[in-house]
Amino acid sequence: MDGNKISPYFAKWILINSMGVNVNIKAFKFIPYFKTVLWGGDRIASYKGVETVPSNVGESWEISGMESHESVVAEGEDKGMKLSDLIRKYKGKLVGESVYARFGDRFPLLVKIIDARCDLSLQVHPDDELARIRHNGIGKTEMWYIIDADKGALIYAGLTKPITREDYKRMVAENTIMDVVARHESHPGDLFYLPSGRLHTIGAGNFLVEIQQTSDITYRVYDFDRVDVDGKPRELHTQLAMDAIDYTVYDNYKLDYEHKVEGDAQLVKCDYFDVHKVNVVKSCEMKASQDSFKIVVCLEGEVKILDNFGNETEMHQGETVLVPAIASSLHITGYATLLTASM
Repeated sequence: MDGNKISPYFAKWILINSMGVNVNIKAFKFIPYFKTVLWGGDRIASYKGVETVPSNVGESWEISGMESHESVVAEGEDKGMKLSDLIRKYKGKLVGESVYARFGDRFPLLVKIIDARCDLSLQVHPDDELARIRHNGIGKTEMWYIIDADKGALIYAGLTKPITREDYKRMVAENTIMDVVARHESHPGDLFYLPSGRLHTIGAGNFLVEIQQTSDITYRVYDFDRVDVDGKPRELHTQLAMDAIDYTVYDNYKLDYEHKVEGDAQLVKCDYFDVHKVNVVKSCEMKASQDSFKIVVCLEGEVKILDNFGNETEMHQGETVLVPAIASSLHITGYATLLTASM
């Protein structure tokens, strides 16, 4: 050191150690949960570079705090630990003090990779208030980033014209509800924001990343007259959905954002998540602007992530890591396209 000057990194090391913080919390990788569904495909395994997964995998849950399928640490000294236990161990140092105060040991976001071989059901999710009243839970706002799409693949989101609650009931009964759902041809790089209350579904041929609230409350409106493995139609939630739907018609359902060859572009910032797309060309610096964890999804390519404590993590296409809140800056090297999500 030069005279009485102290480097910023060393100053932060002194501050954090004086607070009793374990500075060796490095980024975590988790064992993905592969969910088989009627509409699932076969692209997730090859995309992620894994040898064997079940057939008809529609979803890979990358990071999940859902009690039914909670993420488990894949490697390191905390290998085998569930995400809620991990938060219980590190608290605000992992997720951020404000996030921990708000959510406790429950991780607030769920990240999935989705492969739609067939159309998903038309559905809607309640907002926080309705979910609390009906289910003692939280609502579900989500976003989709299209990784790849077959030619002519569609995303269905929003309404093309105003309808009333009575119109809705009649159209569901007549199997004509899809006539008023907006259709959008999808392409790699397209972005869709789905606030609670918006009718939506993923059309066949879409391969995407979904970032959402940690909630699985879904009201199924229409299922294309399909039957399950037992030959029975899946349950519809016509009445429940009627009170949850936002019947407003909006000008644009596909979000525009700044497409950068290199660097950081903000995609979505709302009450539930702040998502960016980062194109890494040789190297870049990433700083945490909030008291929050940072999820990093590698869409393509491979990188090395070095945090301000000297912890290094390697990532390749299809991998997701959870960077602890105390890692306030990241030095990333390589060539890749990343999505980041924080609170």
